[in-house]
Amino acid sequence: MGEKVVATRAELSDRQLYRRKLQSCLDALERMLREGRFDRPKAMVGLEIELNLADDLGRPVMRNEQVLASIASGDFQTELGQFNIELNIAARRLTGHVLDELREEIDTGLRYADRKAEEVGARIAMVGILPTLDLDHTGLDAMSHNDRYTLLSDQILAARGEDIALDIEGVERLQVESVTMVAEAAATSLQLHLQVTPERFAPVWNAAQAIASVQLALGANSPFLFGRELWRETRPVLFQQACDTRSAELKAQGVRPITWFGERWVDSALDLFAENQRYFPPLLPICDDEDPAKVLASGGVPKLAEMRLHNGTIYRWNRPVYDVADGVPHLRVENRCLPAGPTVVDTLANAAFYYGLVRVLAEQPRPIWTRMPFAQADENFHTAARYGIDAVLQWPKSGRGARGSVPVAATELVLNELLPMARQGLDEWGIEPGDRDRYLGIIEQRCLRRTNGAAWQAATVHLLRERYGMDRSSAIAAMTRRYLEHMRGGEPVHTWPVG
Repeated sequence: MGEKVVATRAELSDRQLYRRKLQSCLDALERMLREGRFDRPKAMVGLEIELNLADDLGRPVMRNEQVLASIASGDFQTELGQFNIELNIAARRLTGHVLDELREEIDTGLRYADRKAEEVGARIAMVGILPTLDLDHTGLDAMSHNDRYTLLSDQILAARGEDIALDIEGVERLQVESVTMVAEAAATSLQLHLQVTPERFAPVWNAAQAIASVQLALGANSPFLFGRELWRETRPVLFQQACDTRSAELKAQGVRPITWFGERWVDSALDLFAENQRYFPPLLPICDDEDPAKVLASGGVPKLAEMRLHNGTIYRWNRPVYDVADGVPHLRVENRCLPAGPTVVDTLANAAFYYGLVRVLAEQPRPIWTRMPFAQADENFHTAARYGIDAVLQWPKSGRGARGSVPVAATELVLNELLPMARQGLDEWGIEPGDRDRYLGIIEQRCLRRTNGAAWQAATVHLLRERYGMDRSSAIAAMTRRYLEHMRGGEPVHTWPVG
């Protein structure tokens, strides 16, 4: 959920003062970029995994405070819903055996957390949307006890001026007239961080935007919400609707949503932070005492607290990040489009594909963003979210001098064009060849078998209903229990038997 704050309503600052502070942050960032004050390239990566809490029957458990107290580790933190926690993996260099090192660390951490959670009546569930969640689980009483979440919910409702409604049409249709912001907590994500130099930020961000659709197609894992089968990756549309600050009139006027794919390719990280200020009123206008200009003048490194907090309330699927580590500022691209799960090895396969592919695409002499209209990348993103592994995307023609786009199945695109690029990119990062082949082999098998988490979930529910005559609720619950068993077994989802 971005920058963490501790504040009360009385501390919400005057918006005009906040805008001035935000402008001073942007001015400071522009000066730092101009003067080259950022960290040298280190190829650092980090991961965040949002998790659900469920009981042995697969039903949501509202005990994140007790679970976190039992785990007693700073690597695990609270999230929006009481049925959520988050695992943060410390940054490390993207080279050598890092993929297997990450797998071992995540697997060890999750197994430990699962044991400790079980002591207080919960289990860890790594899935994009917990299929057994019901609307009754997303009232305000299910919100975590954290000032940030309460303030953010209040501000979204105040900005909107009316109840939040859901209307999602996929395989089935879900219509709910009134929900709280806690409905957004149903969507749990994998967030992949990549530290970049200012010069490389725009190429990496543009490349990440171009392939977000392919990531969703391969990694979709959220087909059910509140008992309905919707999109193969329902998180994007749920996130947009549950966090929407716009009334119907503002939507009609074309006001941008805070959950946003974007509208153009960029030339600099500054472009994105400036868009945040230009298009989005602050939801948490809390001012820091820092004067960024004075800090720079004294040779220090500013926190740019207002800019970072504002950035944390705008939910781009590839988010710019400004941060300071060991007194040195740096920039990161935070890739947020993937759902959690299904297993640790699936997670590392998704990461390997992303990090390898984005490296090659960012360095192409004829970049993909010069051959693909931004609107097409946006349309591909929504197509992939809706149809998952079966998505057909519009993709630039390959070959010297080729122009225009052609429709291509996401699986064919990956097998024939993108997977070799991902291999090349991992080689250029210096990834151990055995690890490269292991994790990209999982991506290859997903494509060959046309199976990912969402496809498995939907196929299993359909089988349980058709073969065993289960009603919808019983089939979803039974599927969830099987999912959690396979998740703990650790084998990649393409190997799971249906049913």
